[in-house]
Amino acid sequence: MGNDTETTQLLEPAAPAGAADVGRSPASAMAGNTAAVNATKESLEDYTLRFAPRSYRKWSAGVVATSALGGIAYLADFSIGANIGISYGTVNAILGIVVAAVVIFATGFPLAYYAARYNIDLDLITRGSGFGYYGSVVTNVIFATFTFIFFALEGSIMAQGLELGLGIPQWMGYAASTVIIIPLVIYGMNTLAKLQVWTTPLWLLLMVVPVGYLLVSHPESIDSFFAYTGATGDGGPNLASVMLAAGVCLSLMAQIAEQIDYLRFMPPRTDANRAAWWRAVILAGPGWVIFGAIKQIVGLFIAIYLIATLDPAASATANEPVHQFLGVYQEMMPAWLAMTLAVVLVVISQIKINVTNAYSGSLAWTNSFTRITKTYPGRMVFVVVNLLIALVLMEANMFDFLNTILGFYANCAMAWVVTVASDIAINKYLLKISPKVPEFRRGMLYAVNPVGFVSMLVSAGVSIAVFFGAFGSGIQPYSPIFAVGLALVLPPVLAVLTRGKFYLRRFDDGIDLPMFDADGNPSDAKLTCHVTGLEFERPDMVRSAQDAPDGGPQYVSSLALSTDKTGELVLPAQK
Repeated sequence: MGNDTETTQLLEPAAPAGAADVGRSPASAMAGNTAAVNATKESLEDYTLRFAPRSYRKWSAGVVATSALGGIAYLADFSIGANIGISYGTVNAILGIVVAAVVIFATGFPLAYYAARYNIDLDLITRGSGFGYYGSVVTNVIFATFTFIFFALEGSIMAQGLELGLGIPQWMGYAASTVIIIPLVIYGMNTLAKLQVWTTPLWLLLMVVPVGYLLVSHPESIDSFFAYTGATGDGGPNLASVMLAAGVCLSLMAQIAEQIDYLRFMPPRTDANRAAWWRAVILAGPGWVIFGAIKQIVGLFIAIYLIATLDPAASATANEPVHQFLGVYQEMMPAWLAMTLAVVLVVISQIKINVTNAYSGSLAWTNSFTRITKTYPGRMVFVVVNLLIALVLMEANMFDFLNTILGFYANCAMAWVVTVASDIAINKYLLKISPKVPEFRRGMLYAVNPVGFVSMLVSAGVSIAVFFGAFGSGIQPYSPIFAVGLALVLPPVLAVLTRGKFYLRRFDDGIDLPMFDADGNPSDAKLTCHVTGLEFERPDMVRSAQDAPDGGPQYVSSLALSTDKTGELVLPAQK
């Protein structure tokens, strides 16, 4: 069950022009429920819980990629690189960064492709990739946790900059870094795309120039960089140190979900834009980690320069990006200008990434809450919730425990992302047990699919136990290997054992129109939802279990189904 033959009806040629608007019922909108209507109207900007329709996706592949890459402007990479380098030495830190980058790229590619090709976010991908309609809620919580941890980390860095440059107490800086984001994240992709595109040139200038200056004017800093041994020993290659460093870097694996929140708005792939489309997907999808790895190495490079060349006592603050860039700027220009530019860089970087953290986190919380309660409270409610949690973390001074927090979180992130990637690459394409066409609609999926759900819980549980030394200190550094290995192997094993029968509850969504056009892109044919009275594109729709008064078919959107508390609109399971 659940193989490709069961979804061939969805792969027919494009619908004729005359079939582009069917199912309208003048009286049906009156029967709609208020919750579904309000949820639909409020989510039109950010497409919470939903497929992103072609009618909304008006950006070029380049604009989407630039917007997505703007989200990796965070300075946390500089802190991460400095922290692991100071702890384990340059050689071990670089090897750990490379190991993490390879794993993140390999697992991020299938996820990014599915998001861009089928225009759905990672939660919707996760539902049909081994987790089920409700099973993916736990992964949403993992992702939401990622967003407020990194919001707090970036907010802490901004507060450090405000304290150093303007004398603002850190507790006040934490509050300022939180409040400033709220008005910027009220709106969805339209506003975020403009913000990221407009701020990227200045950010790049402030970031690249000081590093180039160091390399040209202080070539001896390169020798000092590679000779740095760290706090743990002789600095030579050590597998345990490499894996500890990689574990911290692998906490960033969930960043692919934020990249996907942009990539789902990619334009349809055609022969005309094929090269640009693939370039954007690879660069802004798994390719984000290339830029991230470079930033981590640069952060370590600057930190070692400050410690070895300027002041050995600088190790106390060399892991703080504002001190890193201030130290280099002061070599280049007057102190007042150096301080100004360092603060500007920190503020711009914090805003660029934290609008994405707040946006993506609010989507994740809203998605989970709505599915569980069948009530849509509005995304802004969870913007505030997410930011309040982040503020508490900042006030608790999480920055001082960065390595431990990220090392622990990495186990959960790896278990989730690798499980989904394994299901797509192995179960969908190699074994052909999991349906290739992603499914996310209520009624089409089982509530929980043990293939992904159990795989994630087992791999996360075992790797966390290893991380905390449950199996001895000798293997404690290798928790990432357990997380990645188990999450890679368990999905195909469980898929074979269950014969794929928990992937699809139904194989026919009751709609005669094809799901895809002639180029294989999701169809833009429109159907009217009888609950809300609004039109939705074909991939977002399913036939309603309630027929029209005249006995004809009615259609319902995935969002209206998610708020249906009675279940009366859900089609019965197919044997």
